[in-house]
Amino acid sequence: MSDILADRAAGRAGVPVAVPLRLGRWRALDPAWWLGLALLAVLAFLVVHPLLRLVLSSLSNADGAGFTFDNYLAAYGRARHLQALWNSLQLGAWVALLSTAVALPLAWVLTRTDVPGRGVLRVFVLSAFIIPPYLGAIAWILLAGPNAGWLNRIFMALTGAEAGPFNVYSMTGMVVVIASTSFAYPFVLVSSALELIPSDMEEAAAILGAGPGRTLLKVTLPLALPAVLGGLILSFLEAIALFGVPALLAIPARMPLLTTQLWQFFGTPVRVEVAAAYAMPLLLVTVALIWLQRRVLARKGFAAVGGKGGVRQPVALGHWRWAALAYALGVITVAVVLPLLVLLQAAFAKAWGRGIGLNNFTFGNLTFLLTEHKSAPTAIVHSLLYAAGAAALAATVALCAAYVVQRRLIPFARVLAFLCLAPFVIPGIVMAIGFFAAYTAPPFPLYGTAFILIFAFAARFLPIAYTNANAALLSLHPELEEAVRILGGGRLTALRRVVAPLLKRSLLGGGVLVFILATHELSAAIFLYTTNTRVLSVLLFDLSEEGTFERLASLGLILLVLTLALVVVGYGLAGRDFLVRRDSATRGG
Repeated sequence: MSDILADRAAGRAGVPVAVPLRLGRWRALDPAWWLGLALLAVLAFLVVHPLLRLVLSSLSNADGAGFTFDNYLAAYGRARHLQALWNSLQLGAWVALLSTAVALPLAWVLTRTDVPGRGVLRVFVLSAFIIPPYLGAIAWILLAGPNAGWLNRIFMALTGAEAGPFNVYSMTGMVVVIASTSFAYPFVLVSSALELIPSDMEEAAAILGAGPGRTLLKVTLPLALPAVLGGLILSFLEAIALFGVPALLAIPARMPLLTTQLWQFFGTPVRVEVAAAYAMPLLLVTVALIWLQRRVLARKGFAAVGGKGGVRQPVALGHWRWAALAYALGVITVAVVLPLLVLLQAAFAKAWGRGIGLNNFTFGNLTFLLTEHKSAPTAIVHSLLYAAGAAALAATVALCAAYVVQRRLIPFARVLAFLCLAPFVIPGIVMAIGFFAAYTAPPFPLYGTAFILIFAFAARFLPIAYTNANAALLSLHPELEEAVRILGGGRLTALRRVVAPLLKRSLLGGGVLVFILATHELSAAIFLYTTNTRVLSVLLFDLSEEGTFERLASLGLILLVLTLALVVVGYGLAGRDFLVRRDSATRGG
């Protein structure tokens, strides 16, 4: 670019300037342009092409010749398919309401009050993130399965009843199981918002005679409304897009849901065109929710300018702090402690329902999976390799895109930001069907290879990596890069030698987070794997169909140990805010 400006200046000064060829003009472009064009091509491959193919497939004949609406007629021409869609919408609504109802008081208690042990309690709440939803469903089958579940057995032993009150194979059971993990979304969003609200407005309300409850309802929560709505939408989308929990609980209950019906379209023969048409409501519902959120928040201000520099004084609860502590411990027990305990008991049991004791204790389940099982070691290796590839790709694309956008190096920088964040509002199962439609035939026949899973995982969790890189770049002043350019280095040199090394810890923390989520991902993997590319989440699902809960719990324990090790690494790299960055993501499972 500097050469072009010099040539123009020379031309104005009367010095003859040779008119370069078109190729020469391309070569004279600033490297930032080449970087922007390369990013645009990568994002078109990861995001635009799959979604475009999804829409085109829903309107195409099976042979790809001509347009038709027959796929929509096949998708919605049966009462069972419509019932599945309605059941999913009900499930999403109830999960969103329950998750938000649980998360709101918990977020307020752990961020704005003097409840004892707030830091420890917060860590335990965030640990709900490490349990994939489908693994949580397995734990709740062991806990609340009809008659055989531990909670039902304890109830029958204490009361002498012939049957227990809990049935996980029901709409209520699915709502509780999904909400026990998805409540963490509104919790993180709302607690992050509450931490930014200074307490001077609340103090002013108290001076004017408002009690703590009235102040909470009239001042604090209205300021956190954007976060509340965001958590509500995330919980809803999480529930309607999950595959693992419905497959484990809804299929045995003979309750059709949207995701399980989509899976049936991938039987023999594969009807990807009908599946694409049937997936359209997920996209439409997502767009409608985002539009509704913007309408609700339009022309309303939610910024609080604190006259005391943003000081936040904890609310003194008095004797009520013990009730608040009991509430927090109750949520943690249901969401984390009980599922982990029952998974541990089953993993080391000869028969999980036989009781607890040394006569029922064994390492045989773990030994069998790690040394004798045909698929388990390979699936573990696949999960680690594919997740590492996806994390590296997502982190690299995110860093380069965030750099171009933050420094405004090209005119279409906002387009890059939009494409990086677009998968945030695309359900994982929809993204997977788009990848299947786009990359099963020439010119990109990737189905059956590891690359389609790596690319799908990278696209799925790209918003997390981008948000992380964007936040990190905000803390880096451009003067450091300008110094590199003054010394003769280009932008790419500054990016490689200054930006990346300075942000290494933060970027690695974001990469570890993407790695964890990719090892858990089931909704995308179940549609894209083959026998040669099976990953750990798919193997867990396969074992659940066999009904071997002891080995299933052992494999889940292996996944949790790997996840905990990665969480420790993430905390070491990025500090205590490591898991909080997940508030801009959707989960798999």
